[in-house]
Amino acid sequence: MSRNTNTDIWLAGAFAAFSVDLLVYPLDTLKTRIQSPDYTQIYRDASGKAKKTLFRGLYQGIGPIIAITIPSSGAFFTTYEALKYGLNEIVPPNSTLFIPQSAIHALASGGAELVSCAILTPAEVIKQNAQMVDRNSMGAKTSPTMHVLKKFRKQPTQLWRGYSALAARNLPFTALQFPVFEKLKTYFMDRRKQSKGGEPVNGIFERASITAMSASIAGSGSAWITTPIDVVKTRIMLAAAEEGKKPKQEGPVPSWLQGAGGARKSGFEVAKEVLQKEGIRGLFRGAALRAGWTAMGSGLYLGSYEGGRFYLEDSRKAKNEGDPVMEKERDYSKVKVGIGKSRSQGENVKKSAWQDD
Repeated sequence: MSRNTNTDIWLAGAFAAFSVDLLVYPLDTLKTRIQSPDYTQIYRDASGKAKKTLFRGLYQGIGPIIAITIPSSGAFFTTYEALKYGLNEIVPPNSTLFIPQSAIHALASGGAELVSCAILTPAEVIKQNAQMVDRNSMGAKTSPTMHVLKKFRKQPTQLWRGYSALAARNLPFTALQFPVFEKLKTYFMDRRKQSKGGEPVNGIFERASITAMSASIAGSGSAWITTPIDVVKTRIMLAAAEEGKKPKQEGPVPSWLQGAGGARKSGFEVAKEVLQKEGIRGLFRGAALRAGWTAMGSGLYLGSYEGGRFYLEDSRKAKNEGDPVMEKERDYSKVKVGIGKSRSQGENVKKSAWQDD
């Protein structure tokens, strides 16, 4: 039974987010610039070669993203673990109502992502616009982050204009990534357990390594598939700064998303515009870079989270060793829901693999 508290999970998620942001942020900046509508004009010369400006200021805008990613990551993992545990409590493995574990992981990660995106959206908008600022034209002493924030003084609510776009990208990404990640982690854990003669995998570094490898594989594939949605999200968030400089308009907003060029457009309109002007390659612009940095980032992110979580769990286990209340395990083998045999019971009621920890 896990001995982690919500505080443990929050701290582990925050530590993972901080570590990953520092290491992979430059790759995220490159991805944003490559996906921007002005990429060719700003970062390519007449011969088509990349300008030096493409690789300058790769940490622009990192301040707000670190400040907000820490609580948003903590909220994500706290919600994810709570939903995953809650769904397994409502529908135990030997219930007559059968829900695959992959579906539970997808539902839990989707709910957690909606909570996380609500916290993360303003920082993501500021970050992506700060990544596009040319410091040579505005002076080295001027902060790109403060330069972007000035654009939103008249309409600070524009900082949340990209919530729908961010959620639309992250929901399918997490719905793809986490079921595959959990499946791979279970598979590699079982393989490692067999190689050790049936002994459980208890080492923190070993568990973190297996988690990181599983997350890298699942994350890179999910990132590649969802790149078109990421391109649309990037265009919408970059356009939010231009919209934020304009006086507030009277009357209802005609669309729930804002598109490129400062005009309010739906995500479908932005995607159609990219497809017409740049073709399929435009929708997958930056896919290889995104898959690469997501493989690195997801591995570090979930590996650090898993390592931190189990470190705190081991510390708590050692602290509470000998306490009969804390040592008591809940036995699910005798739980029966419904009348008669369930599809998962067969002749005998057996424990599922996750109950043997």
